[in-house]
Amino acid sequence: MVKELMGKLQAQVLGLGAYRAEVVNVADISVDTSFRSLCEADSCGNYGKNYMCPPDIGNIEALAAELKSYELAMVYQTVEELEDSYDFEGMMLAGAKHNGLARKLRETETAKEGDKPGGGIRLLHLGAGGCRVCQVCAKRTREPCRFPDAAIGSLEAYGVNVQHLAEAAGMRYTNGQNTVTYFGAVFCRRE
Repeated sequence: MVKELMGKLQAQVLGLGAYRAEVVNVADISVDTSFRSLCEADSCGNYGKNYMCPPDIGNIEALAAELKSYELAMVYQTVEELEDSYDFEGMMLAGAKHNGLARKLRETETAKEGDKPGGGIRLLHLGAGGCRVCQVCAKRTREPCRFPDAAIGSLEAYGVNVQHLAEAAGMRYTNGQNTVTYFGAVFCRRE
């Protein structure tokens, strides 16, 4: 049942435009809680400014333990061409496109059916960087999350070493000069 659902989600994400998608055992995914220090350094500018980023997303040890409670993960990547290696605008557009794909995948009938209450399966959708469901996170305006059921955390916030994740999935972490690659994953377990 879990493998079948992961296979369907894999086909759907490819149909939505992912470059590659593979199903891996969660036991093969490297989790490193020291990644939280990168978040605390605010290298992406979202620390304390996005509900699905640290510190609001939760304790790193608890998130890593939750992640490891899943059986399989369907890992997917998007790859976009850039004008050159300094094309920051292109990187941001590619990130928005990737996160849009993640939202579309979450809204597919397969994902909804697989994660319905009492359905016996639990899914966890993780994307690249902080949640981008809203243009401006309600955290920045001191309001409650507008879409808590649609919010998507990042692989990094859960301590996933994305470079090792790519290796576990048999994918390239980088896909050539003047490209940008983003990763997402759907984790699945029996309830």
